[in-house]
Amino acid sequence: MGLDEVREDWTRLGSAEPLWAVCVDPAKRNGGWDDDEFLASGAAEIDGALRRLGELGIRPDGGRALDFGCGAGRLSNALAQHFTSVVGVDISEPMLAEARRLDRSGGRIEFRRNDTTDLRAFGDAEFDLLYTDLVLQHLPPELAVGYLREFARVVRPGGAMVIGVPARERRTFKGLVFKYMPWPLIRVAQRAILRYPAPMRMHPLPPDRLAAVLAPAGARVVASDEYWGGDHWQHLRHFITVAPAGGNRGGTA
Repeated sequence: MGLDEVREDWTRLGSAEPLWAVCVDPAKRNGGWDDDEFLASGAAEIDGALRRLGELGIRPDGGRALDFGCGAGRLSNALAQHFTSVVGVDISEPMLAEARRLDRSGGRIEFRRNDTTDLRAFGDAEFDLLYTDLVLQHLPPELAVGYLREFARVVRPGGAMVIGVPARERRTFKGLVFKYMPWPLIRVAQRAILRYPAPMRMHPLPPDRLAAVLAPAGARVVASDEYWGGDHWQHLRHFITVAPAGGNRGGTA
């Protein structure tokens, strides 16, 4: 699986059910999400995450934020309540069209398509906060690792990242299916049995791997909180600081 397949699947999902594809809830299929309810769920998430950053002594708000894998703009709108400007990037043009429709920021959000394996559109140290939630698991692991390195590059020294991603499959029937069943069979099952408009591939990102990739750039995981249960995955939200100028930002992983 490469980026072309990711683009194809999420273009189809964005065309068919963008809000449900962002927040998968069986009760919200077939247009069940109300716009206000959808955006309110994003505000609750961002408010909680920024509050947690504050508890950890990390306060990046007030500057510029990047919402990676912004989808329909659920979190971008919420970030715009705390930051002067927000950039939301996504691989799916239909998702970005929906995000622009839902944009209530008064011009503080710029939505861009990013369909490269990096963030070359952005320079070093452009953002005070990088936020991404439930995005990296849909990418091939080698691509997810490459984006992690790019996150550390585009966040300013002294800035922060919040990365929400599954850490492991749970030892349940559904979790073990995802762990051991070949992806082509899962893909067929999601389309034929679950009736997804397009399949959603899932890969966990173990915390030690995430920390090892980020560490050479001076990015340090301060806390990893379990924030969503479910019977498939253990989901962690990682709160990360980037070393200030003069700190350790060299080396390779």
